Amino acid sequence: MGRGRRRLRVDRADAAGALPEAIAALSRTLPAGPSPETFRRAKFDRPEAAPALWQLLFRVLSQLLADSASATPTPEAQAGWVKSVLLSQGYPRRGLAQLAEDGSQGSRELLLALAWLLAQEPLLERLLAQTRVRLGDEMPVCECGALASPGRPAPTVEASGPVDVRHVQWLMGKLQFRWRNLMASQQEQCALLGKIHSYTRGCHSDRSLGHLSVAETELLRDPEGGRQLLRRLESENARLEAALAWRRRELVFWQWMDTVLDVCPPDTSQPTALPWLRKGRAGELELVAQELQALQEELRGAVEARRAAWEAKVGSREPEWNAAQRAAQEAVGRELAALRRAWERGRGRAQPHGPHRLVRTEAGAPVGPGLQAAEVIAVLRSREACLEETLRQLQAQCRQQLARLAGALPGFICVPPPRR
Repeated sequence: MGRGRRRLRVDRADAAGALPEAIAALSRTLPAGPSPETFRRAKFDRPEAAPALWQLLFRVLSQLLADSASATPTPEAQAGWVKSVLLSQGYPRRGLAQLAEDGSQGSRELLLALAWLLAQEPLLERLLAQTRVRLGDEMPVCECGALASPGRPAPTVEASGPVDVRHVQWLMGKLQFRWRNLMASQQEQCALLGKIHSYTRGCHSDRSLGHLSVAETELLRDPEGGRQLLRRLESENARLEAALAWRRRELVFWQWMDTVLDVCPPDTSQPTALPWLRKGRAGELELVAQELQALQEELRGAVEARRAAWEAKVGSREPEWNAAQRAAQEAVGRELAALRRAWERGRGRAQPHGPHRLVRTEAGAPVGPGLQAAEVIAVLRSREACLEETLRQLQAQCRQQLARLAGALPGFICVPPPRR
């Protein structure tokens, strides 16, 4: 299933007994996980197991992509959305795209898609982290989740015609206005958090914290919310216990998936872009092969001509290419130096990673475990310096491109907007 794992010999009787427990633990960890019997029926491609697996994949992918719909879509819409998302993430089997979208077939293919998701990334860890019950006022310091792209980047769309400069200025003003609103809302939120932390000082049972969070303050106002929170914590503990049980029996599941692949027919389906050739039409097949060979020869000739023209163009503009190469090397050197300075400043103390609870401390009070505000500010300032250097490089590239465009249009005057 695409995962490099070490094969161990497990006794058949032990594996037969541990397999239902492993699948049950996996089902308890996943959202709306089906029963182990559904997995067994999916191995033999039984149609009654398909609706539960379609719904399971829809729930899992919705949580991974943070796509929470207000209303539950129809089974046909769920199937179409699941197929598009899996194919966009690089799912290799073409049999998934050929399944009917009524949700009544393809249980074995859906089981293979679920196993592929489990093998590609730490799926359970991401799901548990997103559904974690947060009691404290946390601040995400690390940007690993924002930098990690869950899927392929969206294709860039170029403008079909000339772009009005006034429209661009209007968009920039709209962006600045929304940025100011975001900063104002964040400052107001910080002010409210500071008031709650100062007013509830000494109310927490844990002396290292010293004050209550927003969620804990809401529990005092609404006792019914405390019972709901208790049920959520019990549900989260059950999922964590199921995840630990799954990790202990994970090898048995992957060995069983090898048997699923053994009974699965090879994925030799025709791609959707090619027409289906029926049997007994060998003449048309030979004709298609000849046309394909002719197209390959034509493509090879066109590529050689393009390569020759490109080499001649590069040879004539060698000084410009050398200057661009030196500029790129200097930019990379500056960025590397900024990263090295940030690393030197951050050496010797714990690098911030993941969300951390905000705790208000008094001057001279004993410091508990965690990150200090000064450390976080230093890391953020070093990151800000790297981003400013990258911004200056991009601005220089934009100025060069504008100068090149202005030189190509005689009589064209470019007036930059006034600074604010």
